[in-house]
Amino acid sequence: MTLCSSAFAQSSVTLYGIVDGGIVYQSKTLGANGANGANGGKLLAFTDSGQVPSQFGFSGMEDLGGGLISEFKLESGINVGNGGYNDSNGNFFGRQAYVGLKGRGGELKAGLQFSPFFITLFALDPRGLSQFGSGLPVYLNHVAATGIFTPNSVSYTTPIFAGLQGSALISLGGVAGSFASGRQYSLSVNYAWQGLDIAAALFDSNAGGTVQTVPPSTVEFEGRMIGASYSFGKLTAKASFTSFKVAESGTNDNVYAGGVDCAVSPVVSVNAGVWHISNRNNSSGHSLMGSAGVTYSLSKATAIYVQSGVVNNHGTSTFGLEVGDAPASLSAPKGTTFGADIGVRHFF
Repeated sequence: MTLCSSAFAQSSVTLYGIVDGGIVYQSKTLGANGANGANGGKLLAFTDSGQVPSQFGFSGMEDLGGGLISEFKLESGINVGNGGYNDSNGNFFGRQAYVGLKGRGGELKAGLQFSPFFITLFALDPRGLSQFGSGLPVYLNHVAATGIFTPNSVSYTTPIFAGLQGSALISLGGVAGSFASGRQYSLSVNYAWQGLDIAAALFDSNAGGTVQTVPPSTVEFEGRMIGASYSFGKLTAKASFTSFKVAESGTNDNVYAGGVDCAVSPVVSVNAGVWHISNRNNSSGHSLMGSAGVTYSLSKATAIYVQSGVVNNHGTSTFGLEVGDAPASLSAPKGTTFGADIGVRHFF
């Protein structure tokens, strides 16, 4: 009984979440009235998750002794506009659902989780993968949720050796007689020295498999990424290169990104970024997106934000500015489109 009480005392379960909602405006849309890259009209709408994804979850850990810790996480996306799912793969706890062990030898996790490729994208994005005007709308336009909510996966992350850390993940398709069908794998490596961080990652996925989600999380594609960030004082500068090669759509794009993030004061932070997307199969298809945002913290948990951006599409490119559930905001027609959103977010 004494041993059981001791083990229980070293366990913990935490309920956490984010609620984010606001209003989005877009000067053009590729909506129901738009065709062949034409303008479908202006958009003014409520948007869920204007800056960060609305979500709630449970995380827990238990100290097993000897430096070994067991862990789990169950995380669901939510839509504050209608109370439904959002920012997930359409399932309850569709963001993350895994169990794992971590200690001096690294971390091992099994279940639904973010891929090393997506984690690297987040680390190198100057706007923290904001739902508006960041590398996230670019990513979703290419491969939907693939590599974000990676199903049936096992991952291992090494300890940090002299500033160097690596991570590997494999997702199993679950098809009898075909190990390659639906298989996904991802690798990343990161080196940190003082204020400098250099990272590289890849993601490969095959067609097939037993998993069917909305949005799809099993798009067949090859992704490659490399970049760096450098922090000096309150300012952090980031730059990256990402390659997307998508089998079904025939997309073969290069994405060049860069920007800065600055904590102006304890309650005010600003960031800005630029993304250039070029089609390697068709030089006429390219886009340029720029955006900036300001966040004012009312408390440790609550903040208000304002974001604005512009995207210019050429050829067959239809990249938009906003990830939220507002209709047609993820895509934009040819020419220049301006957008902005304002909202409130709360952490608990």
